[in-house]
Amino acid sequence: MDLSKEAIVAKLTGKVAVVTGASKGIGAAIAKALAAEGASVVVNYASSQAGADTVVAAITQAGGKAVAVRGDVSKAADAQGIVDAAIETYGRLDVLVNNSGVYDFAPVDQITEEHFDKHFNVNVRGLLLITQAASKHLGEGASIVNVGSVVSRITPPGSVVYTATKGAVDAITGVLARELGPRKIRVNSVNPGMVETEGTKDGGIIASEMATAVVAQTPLGRLGQPEDIARVAVFLASDDAGWITGETLVASGGLR
Repeated sequence: MDLSKEAIVAKLTGKVAVVTGASKGIGAAIAKALAAEGASVVVNYASSQAGADTVVAAITQAGGKAVAVRGDVSKAADAQGIVDAAIETYGRLDVLVNNSGVYDFAPVDQITEEHFDKHFNVNVRGLLLITQAASKHLGEGASIVNVGSVVSRITPPGSVVYTATKGAVDAITGVLARELGPRKIRVNSVNPGMVETEGTKDGGIIASEMATAVVAQTPLGRLGQPEDIARVAVFLASDDAGWITGETLVASGGLR
């Protein structure tokens, strides 16, 4: 048996993937991991072109294929434009990773309409808009991977709106798995625990008492890294998960 590196076929060779919100953090790690397994990747960003360009450069320097495409998934025209860019550049679409998301914690008595709309517009409406645009091009064997959160299970205080959006993502995952299943399109969600990213660092979350408490409650005793989530996304996107749909796979080090 030939086990040389050249003889091993990458899991996603010939596939095309769109990863939303991929200029940093979990999205960037997922984009790089998909590319490392042979996928051509559309690295979507809403505001940080520099971040997206850095991700694309890392992918191409490693021998992969990627392009950066700007677009706000909460706007229908932008969502359609992201998908159109994938088709125009690579001619097909096989994998959609719905990673774009915002989070800002506030107790219930401080919630405003703006706070509510900001979260639902991106985390829920954006997911639906780009899935709607992408579904026209997805064929048999395609995979949609939604990035939810363990908050939908642990329901931490002060996170009611954010948690509501991620609960919606879980519900949407189940519905779309049934709706798209007859077309042999799989839909699953990966639900991370607290992950050490640029956002959680810059927001002071990683150095907070909350992070310390989370680690204390996590059986594996550490925060997640973006690569932890990326490996799960690759699995769900690949044929290795060919008999899996409608699932919410918790990747939280055991935190529940």
